[in-house]
Amino acid sequence: MFAEPQSVTVNAVAKSLPRVSFGDRKGTFATSIGDIGLTISHDLKSRSRRNVRLDFAKTAADPLLDGVSRQYTMSAYVVVDHPKVGFDNTEVKNNLKALVDYLAIAGNLDKIVGGES
Repeated sequence: MFAEPQSVTVNAVAKSLPRVSFGDRKGTFATSIGDIGLTISHDLKSRSRRNVRLDFAKTAADPLLDGVSRQYTMSAYVVVDHPKVGFDNTEVKNNLKALVDYLAIAGNLDKIVGGES
């Protein structure tokens, strides 16, 4: 079980996320105002599927209606899907780290967000 609170740094600002729920192979953490949520879950049916998800919410002006604000949401997540046999934990971890390292290369996130493929 992950310790609580979890910490997520967004734009150089650390956010504390205490646990708000837990269940069978699932834990959810969120800020006190609910603008950031972290969910960690595991589905272990025919394959092992592990999901780490960050959800964000904010209120911002509606660009089409003067003086109107709306709530907007987005999420970013990583899913690790692997067979129950064939890859050991070290190999799964190394392969996931390869993806994380790729995303950390300067410019790659800009290209992804910009729609390049």
